[in-house]
Amino acid sequence: MKLRGRNKVSPEFSMSSMTDIVFLLLVFFMLTSNSPNALDLLLPKAKGKSTNTQNVAVSIKKNLEIYIDADRVRAGEVEAKLQAKLKGQEEPTVILRAEEGVPIEEAVNILDIANRNKYKIILAVRPQ
Repeated sequence: MKLRGRNKVSPEFSMSSMTDIVFLLLVFFMLTSNSPNALDLLLPKAKGKSTNTQNVAVSIKKNLEIYIDADRVRAGEVEAKLQAKLKGQEEPTVILRAEEGVPIEEAVNILDIANRNKYKIILAVRPQ
């Protein structure tokens, strides 16, 4: 007498669920990592070409808070922090992101620090 089980397990593996998970992770990371800096600034408009080569971003908000990348610093500490971050760089570059309405004196202070230390500086603007 020959007895066989009716339930046979298929040795095949379906990759469809794995590709769904990978696709969802890809979409999640694309949506969450689209901003280079965590600060939300309203930049002034201007014509010109933007560049993606940057070493350090200095951001000045309307309430005169100064951030280097995402770290808040006091006005007197900006030069020392920039020197520490850009130490050893071949072509040190600073992107200045001054929010619309910031007094020009605040931006000029950062420009002066970059000039004294021979840093290349780029003023970030919104495209028109």
